[in-house]
Amino acid sequence: MTTVIHLPRVAWDGARAFVRSTQHPYYEAFANHVFERLGPELFVALEQTRDRVLDNLVRTGGDRYVTDVETGKWRVRFEELLRTRPELTGALMDLTAMVPRV
Repeated sequence: MTTVIHLPRVAWDGARAFVRSTQHPYYEAFANHVFERLGPELFVALEQTRDRVLDNLVRTGGDRYVTDVETGKWRVRFEELLRTRPELTGALMDLTAMVPRV
């Protein structure tokens, strides 16, 4: 049996999970996994996303604009990553599965 992986869906689910992770207590452990599996560039990008999301949370009390924008950025980033480095699909799927859906 052949498994078909829909890469745009993998990118979208990953984007939502990565942004969601920035607001939870397990963030540090998750970020370390990102560093190990996807490298320092995406780790730094995740740190920057976290800074923007938490800053927005403090300033607005929870307005979703920044969260939605960051999710869109990550979707594009992941689509490009999966297009150029398809061997990272499994790593991205594993990382996405680590983040609880709330």
